[in-house]
Amino acid sequence: MLKRLTTFVVLLLISNYCFSQSDSAAQFKVSGYLETYYSYDFLKPTTTPKPDYNYNYKNHNQLSVNLAFVKANYTSKKFRSNLALMVGDYAKYNLSAEPGWAKPLFEANVGFKPFKQHAIWIDAGVMPSHLGFESAIGGDCYNVTRSILAENSPYYESGLRVSYTDPKENLYVALLVLNGWQKIQMPTSNFTPSLGVQINYKAAKNLTLNYSNFIGNINLDPINAFRTFHNLYAIYEATERSSFIVGFDIGTQKSKQTNTAIWYTPVIISKIKLNQKHTIAGRIEYYHDKNEIIIPTATLNGYQTFGASVNYDYQILPQMLWRAELKRYSSKDPIFKYAQQHGNHTAATIAFIVRL
Repeated sequence: MLKRLTTFVVLLLISNYCFSQSDSAAQFKVSGYLETYYSYDFLKPTTTPKPDYNYNYKNHNQLSVNLAFVKANYTSKKFRSNLALMVGDYAKYNLSAEPGWAKPLFEANVGFKPFKQHAIWIDAGVMPSHLGFESAIGGDCYNVTRSILAENSPYYESGLRVSYTDPKENLYVALLVLNGWQKIQMPTSNFTPSLGVQINYKAAKNLTLNYSNFIGNINLDPINAFRTFHNLYAIYEATERSSFIVGFDIGTQKSKQTNTAIWYTPVIISKIKLNQKHTIAGRIEYYHDKNEIIIPTATLNGYQTFGASVNYDYQILPQMLWRAELKRYSSKDPIFKYAQQHGNHTAATIAFIVRL
């Protein structure tokens, strides 16, 4: 693993050095991100991680690191590249199925702009997902924890992306050929590339509309299934201090052994900036996966869960953020598997974020 990562870093730095010799606009930047947290689960689990169907903030009643990474970024008129190496709960649980050499990779991609007059980019490698409005970086999201929608759709992807931005920067369109549903390593057998599209349109100064999709085969040994997934959201900045996100995801999956199954999830998030230092936010969501395509529960009604959370942020310094959240889930079945199974689940989480 170390040998592969070292080789990649050396090649990245050499290419950046060569490109910068002929491009006066070239910039090389190194940055860092640290997100620590303390989470208390009111059902008091006796094991770690918490059995709550999430992939971030997994530890109960202990100070932990959810995500920490160091990132090197190079940009010029014709080339760009990113390399970010990470540790934390996010890496441990979201990349648990990846090989050892891939687990530290938060980003590893290179891009080329083939036309001088048009904002068309061709990027390849490990990239943030084109699906959804929440990223793995908590400080960029309205809430401390991610929505059920985000936790159960890709945070990252690997493959090839061709994107276009119009001259007014109101329209962004991307076509993607991917290794699969949140996968870095390419499968060694029975591999068929997956496809994706993203259309992001700034309909007005304060309104952004987005449609993204995923179409491809999912290898669920020994089952091979065909999955389609559609992600829609709108971001409305009502005033300088208040904004709203409305999202809806719907997916289908079909295999030779099963009929077509559907899951869907709506979510509404609001944020109010009280002043330069204090912000509050709230989220209401519902996740319907009765056929247990995405979230297996082994219960009669599968995963049918309502969620609600309230959030408070305090911006200590421009580079330092303190956050607190109270979240509650209510499920149709007793899916939360503690000493006794429960249908309701409540957790409080405090996060401290530093950007360098």
